[in-house]
Amino acid sequence: MARIDYQLIEHMVSEGATVLDLGCGDGELLAELVQKRHVKGSGVDNSPSAVEACVARGLSVFHGDLDEGLADFDDGSFDVVILSFSLQQLHKPRLVVREMARVGKLVLVSFPNFAHWWARLQLLALGRMPISKELPYQWYDTPNIHLCTIRDFRTLCAHEGLEVERELYLHSFE
Repeated sequence: MARIDYQLIEHMVSEGATVLDLGCGDGELLAELVQKRHVKGSGVDNSPSAVEACVARGLSVFHGDLDEGLADFDDGSFDVVILSFSLQQLHKPRLVVREMARVGKLVLVSFPNFAHWWARLQLLALGRMPISKELPYQWYDTPNIHLCTIRDFRTLCAHEGLEVERELYLHSFE
């Protein structure tokens, strides 16, 4: 598992926990959690090819649109709900965060901080939208529709009555 955010998430998930991985993609993180932390996990993704990749890994996965909420899941039905690097791609991030808190006892969210100094420097020096290894898209083909900062996310949590217990900051200069 090469992504540093995945490694940090792995350390935050208790051994044997029940996990829901939202926007799970090809299931890389969920598969690692199942193998290394012995979690009972499920994933949700909107991409048919991502769902197929998860099934090929032997993972439990649902095809679904996160922007429609998590009505199929009961309150408090998971120990941990994860949304990794997908918040900025949601049409209804507020709804999804609210739903995550409803179905999970612990919510883990990772997202690119669009106010990071490197992104600001690219805007200032180049006059163009930032591009990095983690966000390799041109402005016209990016899946990122809601650009937020750490402060924006804190404010969202406060508006929803959610407490941020812990924050970790990662950076990349590529």
